[in-house]
Amino acid sequence: METKWLEDFISLVETNNFSRSAALRHVTQPAFSRRIQSLENWLGTDLIDRTSYPTRLTPAGVVFYEQALEMLSKINGARELLRSKRAAAQTSIDLAVPHTLSLTFVPKWLTGLEQDFAPIRSRLMALNVHDAVLQLVEGGCDLLLCYHHPRQPVQLDPGRYDMLVLGRESLRAYARCDKNKVPEFTLPGTKRAPLPFLSYTNNAYLGRMVELILNDAKTPLHLEPHYETDMAEGLKMMALEGRGVAFLPESAVTRELKQKQLARADGDTSDWEIEMEIRLYRERASAQRRGKPIVDRLWEFLEMRQNGGRKKPRTPVSER
Repeated sequence: METKWLEDFISLVETNNFSRSAALRHVTQPAFSRRIQSLENWLGTDLIDRTSYPTRLTPAGVVFYEQALEMLSKINGARELLRSKRAAAQTSIDLAVPHTLSLTFVPKWLTGLEQDFAPIRSRLMALNVHDAVLQLVEGGCDLLLCYHHPRQPVQLDPGRYDMLVLGRESLRAYARCDKNKVPEFTLPGTKRAPLPFLSYTNNAYLGRMVELILNDAKTPLHLEPHYETDMAEGLKMMALEGRGVAFLPESAVTRELKQKQLARADGDTSDWEIEMEIRLYRERASAQRRGKPIVDRLWEFLEMRQNGGRKKPRTPVSER
């Protein structure tokens, strides 16, 4: 059993609505429903009465709700107890980062910080976007680094969380180069000869970005799915094998483009691409979560660097 199943179930009980709970948990409704079903399968009994609407619990669900609250409280309590006893906890920065950024952006970013700020002791958790956000919300990390697009936003309360934009990233189509150093596949393809498509799974953030590209395309794309995974690195490796076209973050293919192993499959146009922000979030200090001095110093440094060396004025809590 996974802790997030308990959190999903508790959220569903509180909202009585699958769609609303899925949105609150930053996951699609089908994925949310599958996780509730996984919990029921693990328990060996139905928790939700699916013969009625609105959503209501079965007798077993009513009993399990109280147990779930107690279990989650004990788990979180144990975690906080152990974290408070870590000797290095106050001098180490815990980062929650989606897989792609952990491989492309973070290494160079940390290297630059150590040159300009100070040596940093860090612990990185590479997760999907949903679980990375949960780490921040639940106090499991100090900083969240993630992609952001206004049509697929990370919905964090600006009154509770600080945010900085660290950069931008373009998502485009790439394919393997042939012996003449040109892409083996070129968009848009045709109905008679659709291009082999290396795609993300439905619950992947970059997959949703690709959906936006396809839906907004002025010229329809003709793609035939051949392979699916939730990781950009997995799609890149398949593209390098010549298995099809993959939409990849620009930072993930820098070396392959330079070495002429991959090339843009979109004819160097902007018709089939999308730009995302790379954002950094932290929770503001409170009586419940005071935060770490090292994180405060780093955040102040990043703010000053973005403001040309000027310290950013603090907005009074009453005006936030």
